[in-house]
Amino acid sequence: MVAAAAQPILVFMLVIGGVAKLVTAGRDSEPGAFGRLGPAVLAPENWRKNALIGCAIGEFGLIAGLLLVDHPAPRWMTVAFFTVATYVLYDLRRRRPDAGCGCFGDVSATPVGLRAISRTVVLTTMAVIVALDGAPGLPTPNWQTLAWLAGFTVVLLALSPEIEETYARLKYRAPCELRPFAPERAAARLRSSAVWRNHAHLLGSDMPSDSWRELCWRFYVFEALNGAEVVFAVYLSGRRPPVRVAVVGGHTPIQESIPVSASL
Repeated sequence: MVAAAAQPILVFMLVIGGVAKLVTAGRDSEPGAFGRLGPAVLAPENWRKNALIGCAIGEFGLIAGLLLVDHPAPRWMTVAFFTVATYVLYDLRRRRPDAGCGCFGDVSATPVGLRAISRTVVLTTMAVIVALDGAPGLPTPNWQTLAWLAGFTVVLLALSPEIEETYARLKYRAPCELRPFAPERAAARLRSSAVWRNHAHLLGSDMPSDSWRELCWRFYVFEALNGAEVVFAVYLSGRRPPVRVAVVGGHTPIQESIPVSASL
């Protein structure tokens, strides 16, 4: 019963941990950002991103072993993984009190505390129980298994500082003016808009001659066929953000006004 409840939790924790690490590694983070996350702190600076990816790959390997392999090796490797993780977090708390555990990517940026260490101790204990039970794959649930599953879940949630971190990020989300937004994403929004389709015939090139951001708007300047300039403004918030356009110079009148905050 206990092992049957522990195994799906271990698999779930490894899945979200591995996915979160890959997502974090794939982002364009500021210099030194990976140096504040657990698995990367112990690696040289140039290898920190690879360390995060390698840890994620290892977690996916453990998932496959727990679900597919009828052999004690992957189960005891899971025990070893969480045991090492417990030691790493303890060492980080002692040597790098500013570093987060990185257990779930940059969501786990809160400095390592007793809760995070206690969580890995609980997960290590659960991994030992699963290893001793020796049953591969996910079990068939019954009411006793579900009761243990609920109990383990409550304990792990109570020991997860990421809950408060995620809530704080959602509640105190930075205003649009301060949120990062890749120019490539804004360009994709522009090219998928009706405003772009209606004015593309005026452009002498598909590549902008200038681009800049002002508050919540990203501006793109294109050379027009008649010597004028076509200026697009893309709003950087919302699912269907507005796109504005102005034709400046030459003999073409302005087609549509852009925000008054823009300084052209």
